[in-house]
Amino acid sequence: MLEQHYLTALFEPKSVAVIGASERENSVGSVIFKNILSSGYKGRLYAINPKHETIQGQQAYKSIEEIGARVEMAVIATRPQTVPQLIEQCGRSGVRNVIIIASGFSESGHIGAALERKVLEIARSYNVRILGPNCLGIIRPDLGLNATFTKITAAPGNLALVSQSGAMCSAVLDWAKANQVGFSSVISLGMTADVDFGEILDYLIYDNRTHYILMYVEGIRNARRFMSALRSAARIKPIILLKAGRHEAGSAAAATHSGMAAVSDTVFDAAVRRAGVVRVQNVGQLFYAAKALASKFRPLGNRLAIITNGGGPGAMAADRAGDLGIPLAQLTNETMATLNKTMPAAWSHSNPIDIAGDATPDRYREAILAVANDPNVDSTLVMLSPQAMTDPMGVAQAIIDISDQLKHSVICCWMGEEQVAASRRLLEDAGIPAFRMPETAIELFHHISKYYRNQKLLLQTPEPTRQHGRPEAEGAKMLIEALLAERRKVLSEMESKAILRAFRVPVAQTMVARTATEALLLAEQIGFPIAMKVDSPELPHKSDAGGVRLNIKNAPAVRNAYHDIVETVQKRHPNAKINGVSIEPFLSRPNGRELMIGVFRDPIFGPVITFRAGGLDVEIFSDRSVALPPLNKFLAKDLIESTKASKILDQFRNMPPADREALKEVLLCISEMVCELPWIMEMDLNPLIVDENGAIAADARIVIDHTSSANGDRYAHMAIYPYPVHLIQEWQMNDGKIVTIRPIRPEDADLEQEFVKAMSDESRYYRFMDTLRELTQTMLVRFTQIDYDREMALVAVTTAEDGKETQIGVARYVGNPDGESVEFALAVGDDWQKCGVGRKLMTALIDCARVKGYRAVVGDVLSTNSKMFRLMTSLGFTIHPHPEDTAVKRVVRPLTN
Repeated sequence: MLEQHYLTALFEPKSVAVIGASERENSVGSVIFKNILSSGYKGRLYAINPKHETIQGQQAYKSIEEIGARVEMAVIATRPQTVPQLIEQCGRSGVRNVIIIASGFSESGHIGAALERKVLEIARSYNVRILGPNCLGIIRPDLGLNATFTKITAAPGNLALVSQSGAMCSAVLDWAKANQVGFSSVISLGMTADVDFGEILDYLIYDNRTHYILMYVEGIRNARRFMSALRSAARIKPIILLKAGRHEAGSAAAATHSGMAAVSDTVFDAAVRRAGVVRVQNVGQLFYAAKALASKFRPLGNRLAIITNGGGPGAMAADRAGDLGIPLAQLTNETMATLNKTMPAAWSHSNPIDIAGDATPDRYREAILAVANDPNVDSTLVMLSPQAMTDPMGVAQAIIDISDQLKHSVICCWMGEEQVAASRRLLEDAGIPAFRMPETAIELFHHISKYYRNQKLLLQTPEPTRQHGRPEAEGAKMLIEALLAERRKVLSEMESKAILRAFRVPVAQTMVARTATEALLLAEQIGFPIAMKVDSPELPHKSDAGGVRLNIKNAPAVRNAYHDIVETVQKRHPNAKINGVSIEPFLSRPNGRELMIGVFRDPIFGPVITFRAGGLDVEIFSDRSVALPPLNKFLAKDLIESTKASKILDQFRNMPPADREALKEVLLCISEMVCELPWIMEMDLNPLIVDENGAIAADARIVIDHTSSANGDRYAHMAIYPYPVHLIQEWQMNDGKIVTIRPIRPEDADLEQEFVKAMSDESRYYRFMDTLRELTQTMLVRFTQIDYDREMALVAVTTAEDGKETQIGVARYVGNPDGESVEFALAVGDDWQKCGVGRKLMTALIDCARVKGYRAVVGDVLSTNSKMFRLMTSLGFTIHPHPEDTAVKRVVRPLTN
């Protein structure tokens, strides 16, 4: 079942009114009305202007209320002060979609913000949706609709452009016209006061005309909705994104223009990588990336071979690859031997592979085929500069002829213009990306190889938390609530480590001494050598305050160290509150690497986990990597390997390799902690010492604050919804068997496949309305790797004595385009039917939909499936004729809160 998306009337209106349509040359209202008239709009068009009888030869109405016919979308092209009254008129007239062109709202200060709030309040009272304000409008070339005030038209195509900047839309349209690029939609969002990126992406998922999505972003209002829609859309359609504000000045300018808080570029980059999106740096790259994704270019990795007929161009390409961190492939001995046989003696004998200026099409073919079989090569850049003996067309044809034989992708750079233009077009027509300059080709390879790497990150769904229901984790929550009741936000080292220990992070035991005598007793209890640190909520950097003493080996040294720490800190920070001195074991690990794991709360995207070198290595490895939780092992590994600091974990001189698995386990525990404890604002583990025997946190600091859950959502603080462990339940059947009902996980792919294979032909047909016998790999991925915030799949499993699970049923829903209902599907194994499994799954699924705020659960059932109708009727569903298929009936279950 595919209901119409609730924004369809906004982007595919059958009737449009332009409020403020004008005869005044070059006014916004005049340009918009003229554009719609001249673009061949297929729907009804109305001009609204109380001062004119006609506008541009069309009848004009004094107000939208005078039209007397249904208007699906209105464009308001008047001063901002007039907008509230006009929204009121639209609401009374039944107009449910409005585009506000004017600026002067929240981006202009307090008065504009108050005006925007008033507009939204009126709009919501009439269920009117608003695009804008401060936007260019929309273009739908297939409908002949150009409701913008740009004078540049858009040709039909399969690219959707979604931009917060109207000026950027105009620039992109101008570029596209010169490069013969067409669009399915051009959507200018402006201030996103109401309709935002998330809802537009939802709409474009269902738009069959859109194959690729291009985005220009300045700021985000709702990170959860943005991430959920972005991840959902990126599973189906490639998304290429350009964001302003990579540096402080640009970020400030974007924030001023968009009226939204500046987004940390590092955090935003981590978010879009996790969403499976490719991010580019300029408009040219935006379109080059889109064209490459539409071609045969599918790099499997980032190891690049360069084949060239000139040393200079090859060196330029290699330099740009080095700038971007693209490794040039190390050719195997077998490949080198093949090239030695087929290339002239003077070839470069290295990568870049310079096959000389007199290279023929046959020589190019032999070189490409040689590297194509090299397991160290992921993609090949073939370069050609026109020289006296060069045959550009012949080389291009040779590449096209062998392209289907190649195991990896090829990208081309035909340098020059007049002598190579025709052969470059030949390559492009064959679906092989071809560029003029080596830097452009290398940058394109960088972006597209990142896209396919990011798609792997998109498919990662975190494992279920191991802390659910553990008394230690519940104790951590109680401790935080008690500290907040005392109006404390900075935890002591001992308290911080107690929280970490509750989530199974290995920490050095810490106790606080209030006197030198207590310090002696604790030191004897812990055992020498020890470390001593000042305990003060006001001194996060204890070493800088002079409050740390290490490797203390005996009792006299303890007494001296205690007094020395207190006196030094009091001298440097006379107003600091000192609770005492913490006593802990001195961690002497000769092979230990000092690392740092941190957490901070981004105002837009919520908790962020950071990883970098710690201790003295901070000065050597100054970079850090960031990731949005929740993590799994793949994502933890990616976080580690995204920094130069990961190199110190390898074997070095006499030091064995560090235990990476232990490090990943710590990251997973930290991820679970920030998921389950929304009060955490900051956290530092520095240093976290990792050697061949494991990992242990020597020092820790946590900062907490009050937080609130939206609509009771325990994960409201997260941009990416974690595995909903709270939905796991056990059910005892009448015969005593225990059935576990839980949300599906990616690792359930084999369970799901075996379940479908074991179903009878009739059961499979009733479920899929098809004769399939097993699920395709694409279906398995789609069914088991889900976004728990926008869809749900609950599996019923039994567990054998050896721990092996067997799936006996599954119920799932996905959100319908109307945004208010979900469509369900249910399947129960043949041997488990009439046992209550289906009822239990559906009851749990309906509860999930109700909690999410949906108004109805609907489904399509084959008319012959009498057993399903009996179950649905008993669950409160009503049965209705299907609007399009007589072989199917529709069942509907309204939901009440």
